[in-house]
Amino acid sequence: MKKLADRLLHRFTNHETALNAGHHCSEGTDQGTSGLSHRKDHRMSSHGVHLHVHDRYVVMDNGILQVTLSKPGGIITGIEYNGIDNVLEVRNKETNRGYWDLHWNEPGGKGIFDVISGVTFRVIVETEEQVEISFLRTWDPSLEGKYIPLNIDKRFIMLRGSSGVYSYGIYEHLKDWPGFELGETRIAFKLRKDKFHYMAVADDRKRIMPFPDDLCKGRCQTLDYQEASLLTAPCDPRLQGEVDDKYQYSCENKDLRVHGWISFDPPVGFWQITPSNEFRSGGPLKQNLTSHVGPTTLAVFHSTHYAGKTMMPRFEHGEPWKKVYGPVFIYLNSTANGDDPLCLWDDAKIKMMAEVERWPYSFVASDDYPKSEERGTARGRLLIRDRFINNDLISARGAYVGLAPPGDSGSWQIECKGYQFWAIADEAGYFSIGNVRPGEYNLYAWVPSFIGDYHNGTIVRVTSGCMIEMGDIVYEPPRDGPTLWEIGIPDRKASEFFIPDPDPTLVNRVLVHHQDRFRQYGLWKKYTDMYPNDDLVYTVGVSDYRRDWFFAHVPRKKGDVHEGTTWQIIFNLENIDQKANYKLRVAIASATLAELQIRINDAEAIRPLFTTGLIGRDNSIARHGIHGVYMLYAVNIPGNRLVQGDNTIFLKQPRCNGPFQGIMYDYIRLEGPPS
Repeated sequence: MKKLADRLLHRFTNHETALNAGHHCSEGTDQGTSGLSHRKDHRMSSHGVHLHVHDRYVVMDNGILQVTLSKPGGIITGIEYNGIDNVLEVRNKETNRGYWDLHWNEPGGKGIFDVISGVTFRVIVETEEQVEISFLRTWDPSLEGKYIPLNIDKRFIMLRGSSGVYSYGIYEHLKDWPGFELGETRIAFKLRKDKFHYMAVADDRKRIMPFPDDLCKGRCQTLDYQEASLLTAPCDPRLQGEVDDKYQYSCENKDLRVHGWISFDPPVGFWQITPSNEFRSGGPLKQNLTSHVGPTTLAVFHSTHYAGKTMMPRFEHGEPWKKVYGPVFIYLNSTANGDDPLCLWDDAKIKMMAEVERWPYSFVASDDYPKSEERGTARGRLLIRDRFINNDLISARGAYVGLAPPGDSGSWQIECKGYQFWAIADEAGYFSIGNVRPGEYNLYAWVPSFIGDYHNGTIVRVTSGCMIEMGDIVYEPPRDGPTLWEIGIPDRKASEFFIPDPDPTLVNRVLVHHQDRFRQYGLWKKYTDMYPNDDLVYTVGVSDYRRDWFFAHVPRKKGDVHEGTTWQIIFNLENIDQKANYKLRVAIASATLAELQIRINDAEAIRPLFTTGLIGRDNSIARHGIHGVYMLYAVNIPGNRLVQGDNTIFLKQPRCNGPFQGIMYDYIRLEGPPS
């Protein structure tokens, strides 16, 4: 292993030098992508797609790559590409290379992990242009308690001239079947650890990764949770003292389009491309895992990460349900020896954009996946009315506007049974939500720089080929009076607040001076370092939230225990209307088994003026999420509770059974009485 690491270090150093010297990828020839040189791909572009069915395996081959799946299980056991006989980890069992899986439980029961294995193999399409195959697992009452009560149809598609394979799944629960809860479902790929060492999630989150051996006993120290490890004796000595934590590479759905790995010898990339978010749970801001040490690449369709049990759908007996997850595209690319392998990431991004443009795909065979002409569009303009800012209507530029299953205000962020379709409004507030599957929806929106959620409970019925003109829609954000003061930016995140430097012995160097520096491990501990005895005090008009407001309201560690903390906001008021109500609005970006108690001018008052009670299970503090499930609270403050001059609001978070219980604030505002 040491010799292998030394060889890889030498190659990586050379590649970095070449990149800095300005080496570029060759002009591509692969159809539908920027391509690299892809000499083999071009030579084989006239090669039709062939399906080879054997007793225990099925092979799809288009001359560019060969994909081998178990029969009838539908587990991907091998991918041959560009001279590599198998890019998947050959040392793993065949069931642990490329597979669909899920985590579920009976109502009130224990969780069950299931690698989904088909029982019936079918050929859906077989031509020289395309092969689509199905691996179906059906459910019947004899399987109760053993398998999730779903029919699951896993599909795989290969096209002529395409350097990859598509996969999608159809999940179906029939009306008379028992209920269940679904915690997670995804596709996982385990790549060869002797070849794939460079990972890319975003332009500013890409790096040489630790070996999986580095996470074994003797090479690392497990930190506050098992997913986080301090590398004490890594194969690559340059990683000595770094933290490996898969949550540092999480990403919001809206940005999670492509990620994967690069092999330097031969120069090959393996990428997971998700061209649409319509089938993902939780809307555009939901965060999911991407790639991490393994080397592992994930296509996560549904999970409870950064949301908790509120994101776990419960299906009742008598509740029919069907959903199509995917298709997603597994893309492989290569470049000639001598070209810089890091250009494979740039090519993968261009390929991703091409796949987004092709959505919805025309080649998917299932009738459960509507084609472009079978979908509809809704368009309109979103405006804002806030008379305390402007007497005229304000353009909702940059607003996120979406169609999601009918629900309550903000329900889209924990919705996980249906489909969601989102668009971003232009400078004038105009939006167009296209390629919407036929069905019934509500219209939802939220606008950066304004609090709250827009929700229109009127049913929007989308039919095949329809164009729904919604006209001008006016959102009136929560507001009772003029702003007396505010803390933060209403953007549903806590990233604008003070993010401390990490412990220098617990650092991920990729995240140093990074816009997502909040993803560094252990930042919650810094609160105790900064406030060992007394809590945070913020003085309106003097303090700066970028410097003086800690990003997370967490417990303080005292010896071996934790204690609740109370923050103060000091503000000056004159000419108080004793008979009127003032309004304190608190937008919370994240909460984990926390409670917010609010007191006015009396920290020791037995009863708080307001309490949220126990809220939140999103665990974003531990998982470097900077936000989870958004919540907005409005607190009436009677004028007779305020005094002329300095007043103090006490924000107490008393829950303290562990270091991760706490709150991330998004924005706080005090409004005066309406004039």
